Amino acid sequence: MIVVRRAKIPLRTIWRQYSSSQSDSVLSSVERGVGKITLNRPKALNALTLEMIRSLTPLLRSWADPASGVKMVIVRGAGDKAFCAGGDIKAITEVPGGQIQREFFREEYQLDHLVGTLNIPYIAIMNGITMGGGVGICVNGRYRVATEKSVFAMPENSIGLVPDVGGGFFLPRLSGELGMFLGLTGHRLKGWDCLSSGLATHAVKMDQLDTLYKDLEGIEEEEELNNVLDHYVPNEAKEHKFSLADHMEDINRIFGVDSVESIVENLLEEDSDIARKALKALMAASPTSSKVAFRQLRLGKDMDNLGEVLKMEHRLVTRCYRDKDFYEGVRATLVDRDNKPAWQPSSLAEVSEERVKFYFSPLEEDVELVL
Repeated sequence: MIVVRRAKIPLRTIWRQYSSSQSDSVLSSVERGVGKITLNRPKALNALTLEMIRSLTPLLRSWADPASGVKMVIVRGAGDKAFCAGGDIKAITEVPGGQIQREFFREEYQLDHLVGTLNIPYIAIMNGITMGGGVGICVNGRYRVATEKSVFAMPENSIGLVPDVGGGFFLPRLSGELGMFLGLTGHRLKGWDCLSSGLATHAVKMDQLDTLYKDLEGIEEEEELNNVLDHYVPNEAKEHKFSLADHMEDINRIFGVDSVESIVENLLEEDSDIARKALKALMAASPTSSKVAFRQLRLGKDMDNLGEVLKMEHRLVTRCYRDKDFYEGVRATLVDRDNKPAWQPSSLAEVSEERVKFYFSPLEEDVELVL
């Protein structure tokens, strides 16, 4: 239950805009006790920058203080194309292995943990593309609201990373081997599939968002919040058949094995479009990332909380940005766009068990993630 604590200031719109090199990339207001955040880089699909992270973290912490009078948080992306398409990867790969990567990923994970443990309801509106770093500040929240324009994916393996930002926590907790399938292949879920899969908790039509906002402003207890969100779930979302429903038995069988190599063997034996697409994606990804991600998701399933998973993922990503595949993946995908990464090692067979174990080993004491 939410107990509304009245602020000492009038419940009127209070704007706080954060100036940075990205030019007001995070906009916020408080209206009738509802903290509203807009990720405001629509031309960049609201990709998350370090400056944005450094605006969002203190803002959420201040709103979590009962004295603020804020009873819930709503986050959305500017425009109608994206909630947040991920971290601004190109910006953080200009100087390999430098301080910028260390600061970005550390502070990003601290923000993800804050989102996942916030003491007031956090509602993320998936109004378009929700990928990578955008997933971290969405799916870790208590309420995730899909729209007909939602597009979810975690394609990190394709650029030499792993499905991080808490992916090791929420992906293994999806039905069967769906999370492993999504994490290794980067498969996209669109629209109401985000609700059917369990990634979203609710759904709303895009043209109903403004009305939903107004209704949320009038509630004072979390039971009412659930009732309002339930009310806006359209029948088409409730009746929607999950696009992978007819494939889940095969996905569970193919991906429910003990190694990436076994997954590849299973996919080679299949004669279906979805298996061929999954195999193509898996074979194009960084072999090291694929094997590390496989272990990440298997271990994450048995971890007790998001914080524990984020500490593990911070080790993995630190090892990624100190290695070559991350920069080669970004070059091939986002810079030169030749889609011909030269992975090192170049095959799954060449990625040793010792190499995989190294990714999970402790970092230097002053580098480990502190939450």
